[in-house]
Formats: sequence, C-alpha cells, structure tokens
Amino acid sequence: MMWAYYDGWSWLWMAAMMLLFWGGVIALAMVVIRALTAPRGGDQALDVLRRRLAAGEIAHEEFEKIRKVLQG
Repeated sequence: MMWAYYDGWSWLWMAAMMLLFWGGVIALAMVVIRALTAPRGGDQALDVLRRRLAAGEIAHEEFEKIRKVLQG
C-alpha cells in the first residue's frame, strides 16, 4: 500500500521539518547555556561607579567615598 510518500516533494518537506526541529533544539540549548552561565545579579550601582571612574567622570577619592557608602 502506497501512502504517497514518494511524490517527489515529500523529501523537501521532511528536510525542512528536520532542520526546523534541530534548529529549535540547538536554540533551546543555547538559551539554557546562556541562562546558566550568565553572571548572577551583580551590584549594578558599583558597576556604574567603576565605569564612571574609568571614563574619568569622577576622581578616585570620590569613587572611594561613594563605594564605602554603597557597601554600607
């Protein structure tokens, strides 16, 4: 009994579905890896303060003063 799997275009649909499936699996794996390896809730205020010091917007003394206040 033939199920019309040999009409000439079926291989194209099967190849497209296989690419979509494996592309989805790879994309899901990438999202999971990024979520597991991402830095966890770093102190954003200190990061901004460090960037301002690096850019020359504030002096080192001001940096130390603000850092002590932020760290409590």
